[in-house]
Amino acid sequence: MSIDTTDLTFGALGVPSALTAALADLGITTPTPIQAATLPDSLAGRDVLGRGRTGSGKTYAFLLPIVARLAAAPTRRSPGRPRALILAPTRELATQIDTALAPLAATAGLNSLTIFGGVGQNPQVQGLRRGVDVVVACPGRLEDLMGQGHVSLDSVEITVLDEADHMADLGFLPGVRRIMDKTPATGQRMLFSATLDGAINVIVKRFLTSPRTHEADSAQSPVSTMAHHVLHVTSDAHLAVILDLAAAPGRKVVFTRTKHRAKKLAKQLNSSGVPAVELHGNLSQGARTRNMDDFHSGRAQTLVATDIAARGIHVDDVALVIHADPPVEHKAYLHRSGRTARAGADGTVVTMMLDDQVRDVRDLTRKAGIKPTTTRVAVGHPLLVELAPGERSYAAGLVREAVPTVGGGARRQGGSGSSRGTGARDGAGQGRAGGGRAGGGRAGGGRGAGRSGGSAAAGGSGSSAASGSGRRGGSGSSGSSAGARAGAGGNGGRGRQGGSATVYSTSSGGGAAAFSAGTRAGSRRRAG
Repeated sequence: MSIDTTDLTFGALGVPSALTAALADLGITTPTPIQAATLPDSLAGRDVLGRGRTGSGKTYAFLLPIVARLAAAPTRRSPGRPRALILAPTRELATQIDTALAPLAATAGLNSLTIFGGVGQNPQVQGLRRGVDVVVACPGRLEDLMGQGHVSLDSVEITVLDEADHMADLGFLPGVRRIMDKTPATGQRMLFSATLDGAINVIVKRFLTSPRTHEADSAQSPVSTMAHHVLHVTSDAHLAVILDLAAAPGRKVVFTRTKHRAKKLAKQLNSSGVPAVELHGNLSQGARTRNMDDFHSGRAQTLVATDIAARGIHVDDVALVIHADPPVEHKAYLHRSGRTARAGADGTVVTMMLDDQVRDVRDLTRKAGIKPTTTRVAVGHPLLVELAPGERSYAAGLVREAVPTVGGGARRQGGSGSSRGTGARDGAGQGRAGGGRAGGGRAGGGRGAGRSGGSAAAGGSGSSAASGSGRRGGSGSSGSSAGARAGAGGNGGRGRQGGSATVYSTSSGGGAAAFSAGTRAGSRRRAG
């Protein structure tokens, strides 16, 4: 049952004035239903079980009581012993939670630290040694640091498990149980999830004491402001229709089933002049952060992502979600679709359907509790403009280019001349290139695993070739500058290809001609 929050204020719910002022500075004055339902209990120190869909305001529902209660407690932070712990399933979600926490924590002189894998652990270890009030962590890295003796959870006063259903989907619950076993049983515990099932109930029964259960904006109930469409297409028109929708103004999120497919589709969009970034598990943390920054800033208006990578990500003003591949189960459909129509805004969800997917999509939507409008379309169908209004633009895809950094001595050729770099290292700082040629320049003297990721054209005339057993990745051209780079050094001369080598620059696209070329290139090249 929906809660009317029109006349409610955060102050009336018991939120301290310093925090209500901080929220007002952020433009947040009216609590969402899940916040209104849970805050009286959570601020009072009770265990809380909250169920609400992504975008319902769950983050502030637990951040506000954490800050308020820690500020009022007599305890103080000490080295290696955080006072509050928030567990999140993905690095992106952990970072977003920490970003939302920062202005609230500042009102009480509290600090926070994110802990997750994919980056070096030393900064995290140093942060723990200095003392931290709130740790926002992914289970894997946190367990590693616990095992190494860098962090103890015996002083944790409040524990939060966010996106619990996603934790279960990813197989993290055994680690979550081990972590929560190390927190004091007398502490406050809150669990938030879009759905509840058997695995989540095990956690609830084991770790929450007489929890107050609240439900608002459940993922089982589709948002009324969300329009659902199924586009029945032929295999030949599938990519062209996605391109047409992505080329319209505004932010879009395109979902694929696999990492390989996300990488390939992002390349095809960029090759066609539509700026897009990818998000999947094969990217380094540096590449993930960089791509999300491009999406947040609007430099790329299309994000191509897998389910796992995109769960819990908050991006405002996403008007369109495209299921390039229909998800396997209805819960994934609802979570994917939750990227749009957030906080009461309108949104459109489009599912691409091939002839052999009709039965699966019908079952999927029925289980999700929605009745989509199904239309057979091809490029030029008027419905596409209705779903994604505005003039289509194919003028500025994002392409890969080499990143000169300090280290072994790599050479990049651009236009008619060459410029000296100082090493060929990927965007995340992992591995150096050696032993390959890129656009006429040599990369050498590096150690570790070189990663390849660049365009196949350098200065319009140079070609890239890797020696040893290096593998090349990427597609498209980079205008008059070198965008090609091959890595085949270290570890017996075996290069490694990965998304961490991705650095984007804007280049012009060629409309339909570029789309055709990009499609062919994408089908030929391997996109690990």
